[in-house]
Amino acid sequence: VQLQASGGGLLQAGGSLRLSCAASGSAFENYAVGWFRQAPGKEREFVGTISRNGGTTYYAQSLEGRGTISRDNAKNTATLEMNSLKPKDTAVYYCAAAPLRTASGTASVHQTYTHWGQGTQVTVSS
Repeated sequence: VQLQASGGGLLQAGGSLRLSCAASGSAFENYAVGWFRQAPGKEREFVGTISRNGGTTYYAQSLEGRGTISRDNAKNTATLEMNSLKPKDTAVYYCAAAPLRTASGTASVHQTYTHWGQGTQVTVSS
């Protein structure tokens, strides 16, 4: 499966973002989708994930309840929405796909993900 993330840009603190992940190739419904981010000089960080069937989501504590991940298997897309943005949310955001066996399973470890999109830059100004 090939992934392409989009929707980043320059945003204001306190605002919101909506990132999209478009998938092509292999059956999208066979993969859990994860979102990760990497700030300059820092390691890649888990943001959140959604199961293959969309019924289970799991988020990093660092989001402090500000994130929502959804997916539409019919359209081969996944979405990350975040509100109350902070400058510390500035990073390159990546979507990734993990071929999990169970439809309701999720994964927060980046090594589980076998396919990655190219990343989209999100910059939050104060």
